[in-house]
Amino acid sequence: MIDRREATSGVGDWLLASFGSSGNPPLRRSIVRLTSYLFLSAFRASSPILRRDFRNRTSISSAQSKRHLQPANSPSDMAQSFSSRPLGSTLVLFDVDGTLTPARRSASPEMLALLRKLRQKVVIGFVGGSDLVKIREQLETSPSESVLENFDYCFAENGLTAYKAGELLATQSFIKHLGEEKYKKLVNFCLREISELDIPIKRGTFVEFRNGMINVSPIGRNASTAERIEFENYDKEALVRAKFIEKLKKEFASFDLTFSIGGQISFDVFPTGWNKTYALRHVENAGFKEIHFFGDKTYEGGNDYEIFEDCRTIGHTVTCPEDTMEILQGLFHL
Repeated sequence: MIDRREATSGVGDWLLASFGSSGNPPLRRSIVRLTSYLFLSAFRASSPILRRDFRNRTSISSAQSKRHLQPANSPSDMAQSFSSRPLGSTLVLFDVDGTLTPARRSASPEMLALLRKLRQKVVIGFVGGSDLVKIREQLETSPSESVLENFDYCFAENGLTAYKAGELLATQSFIKHLGEEKYKKLVNFCLREISELDIPIKRGTFVEFRNGMINVSPIGRNASTAERIEFENYDKEALVRAKFIEKLKKEFASFDLTFSIGGQISFDVFPTGWNKTYALRHVENAGFKEIHFFGDKTYEGGNDYEIFEDCRTIGHTVTCPEDTMEILQGLFHL
């Protein structure tokens, strides 16, 4: 049996090939109308399944065209992507060390399970001082885990490296902002000071360059977990980091830098304004009605202080990951 749609298509092609290039516009228009009429007649006579398939394909193509016309990060796009959640206009942000995980250690299975449950209700993200590689070591506890998939927003280095729904939003460079000469002066000063420090333990990696900051550790980031705890307790009395920071503030007053204690053994150095409130720049036009922030270093001088005190956030001070879980369970009825 001859498929009448194929036959119609063949007739239409012959008409257009024979007369469509004619210099007579009225004739060309008549041929186009005739071809369209023949195709529609064949289409109406075809099976319901074929007609339904045609409509579905047309509908999908139209929807895809509309999506391409809309900016990926527009407020309406953001609202639609989270609208299925009961509290889709609420964003909950977390510090990492001391809040979601013990310092430089992995998150517990219980914490990760609670975060998955929380994400069914609200939008979640983390704001860590470390780079993304280190944060992944703490929050990806198995090969199947991915922080870029498990969190709606991922803000590493205080938000200087930012991801939304797994896509890179922005990144900033500390060296590019400060300049190579100033950067070298700063690092050389830090290394000289550390070499003269008389502290119980020194290991390695005293100055760590990150994309948006440097991290300075008097004891060295290669210290073991036990050594980190020992130094943290020692520093509470000796104030090694606080005194170090005072020297840096005096020496580099013209560099417009901020020095912020974080974790157990180190402090961060970054341009003024590049604290954790920097992360809020990426969500300020996203239409969130509430932004909660959970952190442990919320005291003045701590690296959670500025975002905790910011008028755009509802701050929660925690003492450990278990404290975070308890507050979340009560606040969001998990």
